[in-house]
Amino acid sequence: MGVEEPLSRMPQMRLDELLEELQARINAARGTRDRVHSLLEAVVSVGRELDLPQVLRRIVEAAALLVDAQYAALGVIGPDGRTLSQFLTVGLTEQEIAKIGPLPAGHGILGELIRHPEPLRLTDLGAHEASYGFPAHHPPMRTFLGVPIRVRDEVFGNLYLTDKHGGVEFDAEDESVISTLSVAAGVAIDNARLYEASQRQQRWLKANAEITNSLLSGSPRLAVLELIARRAQEITGAALADVSVPVAGTNDLVVELAIGADGETRRGLVVPVEGTLSGAAYQAGAPATTAGLAQDDRYTAGPRRFDGLGPAVAVPLGTAAKDTRGVLLLARHQGDPAFTEAELEPLLAFAGQAALALELAERRSDAEQLALLEDRDRIARDLHDLAIQRLFATGMTLQSAARLVQHEGAAERVSRAVGDLDETIKIIRSTIFGLRAREEDTGPSLRARVARTVGETATTLGFPPRLSMEGLLDTDVPPQVAEHVTAALTEMLSNAARHAHASRVEVALQATSEEVVLTVADNGRGIPAEGRRSGLRNLEERARSVGGALEIVCPEEGGSRLVWRAPLVF
Repeated sequence: MGVEEPLSRMPQMRLDELLEELQARINAARGTRDRVHSLLEAVVSVGRELDLPQVLRRIVEAAALLVDAQYAALGVIGPDGRTLSQFLTVGLTEQEIAKIGPLPAGHGILGELIRHPEPLRLTDLGAHEASYGFPAHHPPMRTFLGVPIRVRDEVFGNLYLTDKHGGVEFDAEDESVISTLSVAAGVAIDNARLYEASQRQQRWLKANAEITNSLLSGSPRLAVLELIARRAQEITGAALADVSVPVAGTNDLVVELAIGADGETRRGLVVPVEGTLSGAAYQAGAPATTAGLAQDDRYTAGPRRFDGLGPAVAVPLGTAAKDTRGVLLLARHQGDPAFTEAELEPLLAFAGQAALALELAERRSDAEQLALLEDRDRIARDLHDLAIQRLFATGMTLQSAARLVQHEGAAERVSRAVGDLDETIKIIRSTIFGLRAREEDTGPSLRARVARTVGETATTLGFPPRLSMEGLLDTDVPPQVAEHVTAALTEMLSNAARHAHASRVEVALQATSEEVVLTVADNGRGIPAEGRRSGLRNLEERARSVGGALEIVCPEEGGSRLVWRAPLVF
């Protein structure tokens, strides 16, 4: 009996083992089924989104959930193909991310997947030859699984997963699941990109139509340029948009308008062509890009002005280097994605619209100048044919009547009136000469030079100064005094642009019978009691050289008023 009892139990034990094995296989099948179900849910969830940032966020979250990883990240490879332009994380709090510091650029283990885009599983991160270690305040990580994400034939980025919960290692099944997810992620990213491109193209077309309407309606040049810069900033998501134009006779560019980050302080900024992003685009007549404007060693010339800005592009306003009329600069915040080739194509078309705006403004200015010259000719002709002849006839009549006047006082008054009429005729003849004078015969008139100087200063000030002129400036002001007036005006406006920080500048030029008076007033911060006064000394010396003087007035309401005067009778 004792021997038979153990023998009878053997079939029962074998049956228990078979049942346990069957249950294990059932559980494994159920686990596989659940995992496949989870994978399908993740694929559907990822493919449901069309907004690219949301797609990327869902991908990295789904990856962490599928393989039960404590930490997960998605690195987007930048345009250079060697570094990461974006890095999305799961498992780290905002405080932990802030303590770690700058996001990874793609070195060490992360760079290994960039150089060799194949799945990579490690049991110990630190033991790999490409490991750089972790920065301060970075949580410890041991196990690792990395899988590339391909969009068509391009490696878009990589999925990085570390530290599976429970301390177990990532296995081949985990790798297979994440590889499957990466294929679905590539399709979802491609769809999101196509949708984003179509939406962007629609916005560009709408903006182009708006700018064309603005051009055809005769809007001012600066208004059209501002519209172009603002729409480009909105469509590209740039933090800063500015337009720079060349400064005549120099190798510099001046920021004519700026929108966005520090736009007010950037307007009127003069920067060199050499060593700047805008200068590189201007010289080459082609777009110039950078992944980090504030850190790019190629573009450090001029004053420091790009703190906090990252990816940037400068697009020339023209079709070739010799035709470039200016440069449109767009810059995003640090950490934002770099500008892609897909974004540059519509930008170039947009820059063509800006160049057209500048050309139309120039043609409109030429047409206005021609109309002005025609009006001056007509006015001169009317003055000569009508006013002078009538005044001369009136003077002759008065001279004849004076002989018949017996009263001595009345006769003297008539004679004085005849003299006044004669003086008036001389003034009108002088005015006619000034109206009919051509710059190619006599050189630019004082009025023309002053108007041109004030117009050119509008680019450095960021707004056009108000100008008023009075008196016989082109006939009574001697050439040598006119030269000093023009030079003094240039110095005054230059000082206002560099130091005043004003929003309004007024220029007044008046010629009396005795002197010419130039007044430049602004509502800026005034003239400090201590500081560089070399410009003011130059103005004083210039005035004294022609027997004049400089008066400096600081109104109670703020700002400054400079009055430069020179005598016309020596």
